[in-house]
Amino acid sequence: MQDNASEVSEVTAAGIARLAGVGRAAVSNWRRRHADFPRPVGGTETSPSFALTEVEEWLRAQGKLAEVPLRERVWQQAAGHPEGPVTALVHVGCALLLIHDRPPVWLELSAGSDTRLAELLPTSLDQVITPRFGLVRKRAVDSPTTAQLLPSVPLLRGAAELAAELGARQTYEFLLGRHLDANPRQYTLTPTGLAALMADLAGPAQTVLDPACGTGALLRAVAAAQDTKATKDQHLYGQDSAPEPAALTALRLALHAKATVRTAAADSLRADTYDSLRADAVLCHPPFNERNWGYDELAYDGRWEYGFPARTESELAWVQHALARLREGGIAVLLMPPAAASRRSGRRIRADLLRRGALRAVIALPPGAAPPYNLPLHLWVLRKPAATAHPTQPEVLLADTGAFTADSRGGLDWQAVRTAVLDSWRPFDRTGTARAQPGLSRSVPVIELLDDDVDLAPARHLPPAAAAGGAERLASVRDSLGESLRLTGDLTPPAVDPRQPVRWPLTTIGELARGGALLLRTGGNGGHARVPVLTDHDVLAGTAPSGTLPESDEEPVLTEPGDVVVPVLGGGSIARVVDDATAGAALGRNLALLRPDPAALDPWFLAGFLRGTANNRQASSYASTATRLDVRRLQLPRLPLEQQRGYGERFRALAEFEEALRLAGRLGEQLVRGMYDGLTDGTVAPD
Repeated sequence: MQDNASEVSEVTAAGIARLAGVGRAAVSNWRRRHADFPRPVGGTETSPSFALTEVEEWLRAQGKLAEVPLRERVWQQAAGHPEGPVTALVHVGCALLLIHDRPPVWLELSAGSDTRLAELLPTSLDQVITPRFGLVRKRAVDSPTTAQLLPSVPLLRGAAELAAELGARQTYEFLLGRHLDANPRQYTLTPTGLAALMADLAGPAQTVLDPACGTGALLRAVAAAQDTKATKDQHLYGQDSAPEPAALTALRLALHAKATVRTAAADSLRADTYDSLRADAVLCHPPFNERNWGYDELAYDGRWEYGFPARTESELAWVQHALARLREGGIAVLLMPPAAASRRSGRRIRADLLRRGALRAVIALPPGAAPPYNLPLHLWVLRKPAATAHPTQPEVLLADTGAFTADSRGGLDWQAVRTAVLDSWRPFDRTGTARAQPGLSRSVPVIELLDDDVDLAPARHLPPAAAAGGAERLASVRDSLGESLRLTGDLTPPAVDPRQPVRWPLTTIGELARGGALLLRTGGNGGHARVPVLTDHDVLAGTAPSGTLPESDEEPVLTEPGDVVVPVLGGGSIARVVDDATAGAALGRNLALLRPDPAALDPWFLAGFLRGTANNRQASSYASTATRLDVRRLQLPRLPLEQQRGYGERFRALAEFEEALRLAGRLGEQLVRGMYDGLTDGTVAPD
């Protein structure tokens, strides 16, 4: 028998909508129309929360309770926990660790009432937590008490049921992922692809430290990379200034790896828990641009072996902290802002890192690799030199992967980035030198970098890629341009005879939508489908889908062949007919989609008339900073389908001509840039 301990679990209006399978507007209507709808028990006036059990009882009585997937119900219980979702995740993680390590114990405890489970669980949890996380005074996770566990018992039972379907590790990853998605500003996340690359650069290691562990992505990547070899002899150490990430990291790693896990909640620079540790590898995604990192109180700290960092150089403090926690020959990989490679305030420390052979590589990543996504962040790879040895590595590897852009899902092509980086790093790591790859990587003598600036930005030291790919590539671009120009000439619209304007009977998009002649949809703000996203920029530029949407429970609008997509911001007269290559993409923000009934409307006729300048003017509204198009007010002539198709063919021909012009423009720009580069770097002769 289970006690009713969930009466204090809370759910928001959005959560109620998901439980009932409706929109939030429906929940607002229920609150106004039904006097017996549950009263708020928390939250704010504008965003109230309700008791989860009261809501479920009301929905069930009204016949509105949808068949909610188990994982959604468990997440709602975690998100509405009276002590907050972090406490819920800690309690769930402890229970899942017990289920993972000692399933018979959990089965015996969970067979009784909720009260009995809450009373007996702390002792059993401590029996798995202490061996995995160490002594109470050192560890970030303590066994919760009976009073703390009682409100969590229904959640723990639901999580155990979900673990029977997915596994304990996958259940915790799901719940933690939902929490991170719901609180994007609370945590600085290291993307999975980047974490895997950093683990690859560090190589196999038995003892690994992350002194700014966040939610444990880097240590998890290390455990994943060595999963088949991992034993209890492997030790993973994490530290974070906030107690919540330290606890979540400990539980995440304990469920993911066989290794011994130690995490601590303290500032690594001011209160280093692992001051005696000498690790095989240190991986770190430190906070950037921190002024309050301990400059005033740490001036005489023994870690500043390469120089005392300036107040504005917190990243160089993290670099030296990482080196101080390595054994001789150990590897450190840090994610760094690009400014750390060139700021004058850090040039003396950079110079000493180079002279002593500690800095082994600086790798520039493409923009979008990690927050802040607009910057091309760097990876620094360092090796702890022997205390008595003279520098024996006179070269440093500089690499730039900025040429690698998006994959088919709109994110970075991490596989291509990983291959390029490791193909450069591994030969260099073995021999201390590497073959130069124009535009990508170069093994640079340290003496070349020891000037007044000690600028380590890779792009400033790499040999340029051969002009547009070399003379052969230039010839190919020139041939393609010639073909494109000939095609443009063939597609040029014929001369037209003047005629008097025709006055057709008109209708609007809004009237056609109401009459069922077309379906009108607008782009969303999220979606759970991992598909390419068609953005307003893609529509304006005539390019392939290139965007992404944040993950949410919202159903994305997917395009189909024959749809007409219209940007609603910017005041341009643009409409694009979706073809087979673009079909299946999610509709991005600031776009409207029109799906015509083929028995009533020709899509090219529709798109062509929507592009009329006068039509756009009369349907636009003007604010101080932007022009917004009201798609419903756009007008179309009422014409028979056969006559529509005649116009549609002409509009289709114009679109082909427009695309040919775009292609010729791109090829022309590529040829001009290649010729400039070739003439200036000597690969093209002036005659």
